[in-house]
Amino acid sequence: MNKRRWTSLLLAGLLLLPLASCGKKDPGGASSSQPPQEPSISVIAPVEPEPEPEPVYPYTNPLTGEGLNEDISGKRPVAVMFNNLRKALPQIGIAQADVIYEIVAEGGITRMMGLYQDLEGVGDLGSIRSARDYYVSLALGHDAIYIHAGGSPQAYDAFDSWGITHIDFVNGPYGNMCWRDPDRKKTAGLEHSLFTSSEKVLEQMPSRFRLDHETGFSVDWVFDQDPPAGDRQQASKLTVPFSRYKTGYFTYDADKNQYLISQSLDGSDPISCIDGQTDQAVCVSNVLVLFTDVNQVKGDSAGRMDVRTTGAGDGLLLRDGMLFQIKWRRENRTDTLSFLDQAGKPIPLAVGPSYINIVGTSAQVAWE
Repeated sequence: MNKRRWTSLLLAGLLLLPLASCGKKDPGGASSSQPPQEPSISVIAPVEPEPEPEPVYPYTNPLTGEGLNEDISGKRPVAVMFNNLRKALPQIGIAQADVIYEIVAEGGITRMMGLYQDLEGVGDLGSIRSARDYYVSLALGHDAIYIHAGGSPQAYDAFDSWGITHIDFVNGPYGNMCWRDPDRKKTAGLEHSLFTSSEKVLEQMPSRFRLDHETGFSVDWVFDQDPPAGDRQQASKLTVPFSRYKTGYFTYDADKNQYLISQSLDGSDPISCIDGQTDQAVCVSNVLVLFTDVNQVKGDSAGRMDVRTTGAGDGLLLRDGMLFQIKWRRENRTDTLSFLDQAGKPIPLAVGPSYINIVGTSAQVAWE
């Protein structure tokens, strides 16, 4: 390599030295008058996820106001008479009822009538008990198919004179639609052991029965997610005495926004209402108390009751932890009950199932 070439390389190397020294930091920090700075950290605020939109359904259940993908409002509901004696508990299938009616019977006991707009998939039902004419009247107002096991003379008069569609497991040709539970026969007795199921009822429903409402029928109950405006008061517990034998209790569960049901039977401590099929507590979104005339049937040796289910009267509505003073009205047996505010306008129920207590005008109903 010639001398000129070496000289060029040497000059290039000398020029690079100061550049290299500028790229190094002085260990003692003497190369800069600025103090060392902490590395910057970018903090990204968490992004709240968008809330899931409430599903929009094209149809609603006329008994609960709950949204549905299928229109079942034209179907006739099924009404089932349930036993409510202490030794016959728990009831089976009652937690899936859209509406539960409870009224006193002879001797101070009560029966319950569960109303199902769609019986599909409910499962076993029982134990099934006998009919009373005031329950028959309420079932007629819903244009329901009424399931029972025997009945009072007044109930059979109603079947004949009112043209009720009913399935009688005692005095009817429906033996294949029901059975006696052997364990209940041992523990509660034969009369408290009768059961049926939604599958048997739907599979063996007599072809002569009309399964759809006739044109023009409607329930006309009003539902709203928000409680109505107007006079109201906080109420977390309601006590409904039917008789010396039966007192009902409804306790508000704020987390569920529903009412848990319990009852005292024959002086016992309150026991929770549990569905024996699911072992779940029976809960409802609405609790109603309707005051009416309740008297013993004159001359009836068994002490059966006469309960007025038409006309009008005072009442109470519990929903969303609040109590409302209401009126009830029902002009004819073929009408459903109407629930009205103090101005006479329909008062909205909460979306969900309802429990309707029908008691005498002197019943000492209390709340707190």
